Amino acid sequence: MKSVRHCPPTGSDAPAGGEKKITAKQPGILDASENLVGPVTRGDPESSLRRTCKSTYRLRDELLLQGYSVSQSRVCKLPAELGYGLRSPRKTGEGGEHPDRDAQFMYIDGQVRRFRDIGLPVISVDTKKKENIGNYANRGREYRPKGRPERVKVYDFVDKTLGKVSPYGIYDISRNEGFVNVGISYDTAEFAVSSIRAWWYEMGQPAYPKATGLLITADGGGSNGSGVRLWKTELQKLADELSLDIHVCHFPPGTGKWNKTEHKMFCHISKNWRGRPLVSRETVVRLISSTTTKAGLRIRARLDENICEKGRKVSDKELATVNIERGKFCGKWNYTIKSNHKIKV
Repeated sequence: MKSVRHCPPTGSDAPAGGEKKITAKQPGILDASENLVGPVTRGDPESSLRRTCKSTYRLRDELLLQGYSVSQSRVCKLPAELGYGLRSPRKTGEGGEHPDRDAQFMYIDGQVRRFRDIGLPVISVDTKKKENIGNYANRGREYRPKGRPERVKVYDFVDKTLGKVSPYGIYDISRNEGFVNVGISYDTAEFAVSSIRAWWYEMGQPAYPKATGLLITADGGGSNGSGVRLWKTELQKLADELSLDIHVCHFPPGTGKWNKTEHKMFCHISKNWRGRPLVSRETVVRLISSTTTKAGLRIRARLDENICEKGRKVSDKELATVNIERGKFCGKWNYTIKSNHKIKV
């Protein structure tokens, strides 16, 4: 009978070689790490690591104080064993959901379809975030010769001469066209309506010469918010000036990201100027105007150097002059500013 030769196990069957894991050499270090890191993730204000956001150097120092022998390189492996990893915040919460949210979206969709079917203009409006003007770093990258990065200022302190700009966007849903009014003053309701007025004379009227009405979809807050009195009084002036009934539908609270101005126009503008310092107001206007997409988006931009007064109050008496007709559904969000000078057709 042949003898059986017993060979040492190989591959995955072999016992692990090398130095023992620190958790085996120092039982309890994993629990100690969890006690230190865990409260930070749960927002405990008394945690010793609260201000350092789970720094491995700080974690090492805390473990050394508790009598454990550990280096920073070894500490780096402990969070992974605890199920932790480097993470960045993810935007998912939209705040409290309004009970009429879905119904309002359906209502807006119905209104947009109705206006488009009869050939009336439908626009979406919104204000882009204010932009610092000057030789400042702008998020993103662009191709440049190696070793020749764009030189910009270290700090983003506002230039007192150039200041900031407020781009107010109007997106024509039917024609896939955009208009941006680049203001140098405050983002007020007066500025918002002034931007719509400029769009109408430059792009709206030539495209819709026989229009008797205009539908605006807008966020529920900001300069064009549903509760802003100045927004309504300024729209009344515009309705009378243009002899148009202006219909307004606001998005429900916390749903501004669904505004078409944002994801049909502003996102492409941001891509077009990524990595480029906005060194002048004219640069902003030029970069916005040169933004295009494969879907055929065209954008016009203009610089608006008018100064709008901040904090204008509208009295009850002024508000009462607004010829407003509330919608049967959610009249706070859906209403029509009727022109007092309607042209008879």
